Amino acid sequence: MLKGKTVLITGATRGIGKNMAEAFAKEGANIVLNYRGEEPLELAKEIEAFGVSCLLVKADVSNFSECETMISKAVETFKTVDVLINNAGITKDGLIMRMSEDDFSDVLDINLKGVFNTIRHASKIMLKQKSGAIINISSVVGIMGNAGQANYVASKAGVIGLTKTVARELGSRGITCNAIAPGFIETDMTDVLKDEVKQIMLNQIPLNRFGACEDISETAIFLAKSKYITGQTINVCGGMLMN
Repeated sequence: MLKGKTVLITGATRGIGKNMAEAFAKEGANIVLNYRGEEPLELAKEIEAFGVSCLLVKADVSNFSECETMISKAVETFKTVDVLINNAGITKDGLIMRMSEDDFSDVLDINLKGVFNTIRHASKIMLKQKSGAIINISSVVGIMGNAGQANYVASKAGVIGLTKTVARELGSRGITCNAIAPGFIETDMTDVLKDEVKQIMLNQIPLNRFGACEDISETAIFLAKSKYITGQTINVCGGMLMN
């Protein structure tokens, strides 16, 4: 079902984004890989080793015009965008009484406004073809809250609200929009946490293990293939959060 499709993934050079790029490539999809730092040439080679094409596009998702250019380059190369995955995100943690205005704004600009920017431009393509899947990476803390992450939590809660609105606006044209809310996933970002912090988190997870990037990728592939699921937030957290 995904063979020959075009999948655009933001923030795709490491962690969950990188794993999703590889997972969709294994399914036969061509990958548009968004990055901000150094050009990930080795990753592009790894993706193309699956027999698909990979387009590298440098863009800051918080920049409206750069997102427009990114979507245009994807269409120039592959003629369309079938699946959009909004994965780019940053953290600048701190208690709200000490959090600077810049730290709050920077996180919302990338984590929330960046999602709007890409959907705003990609939806034009999807509306014309009357099909498409949009998958936004949120977080369980966007539902349950988390001390010391007012900016991150606000951005991820906003992503969930945006997801529902987009699902309602675009559903009549065959376009789905869903969110994935990961729990504690083992990545470079979580590796730096102290062992005692990890143990506290582990004690809240009924499955008694942390998630892997593959757990998120499998869910993303499922949602990309699904035609009758939209406006939903799928918690991938080992039972840490139960709605």
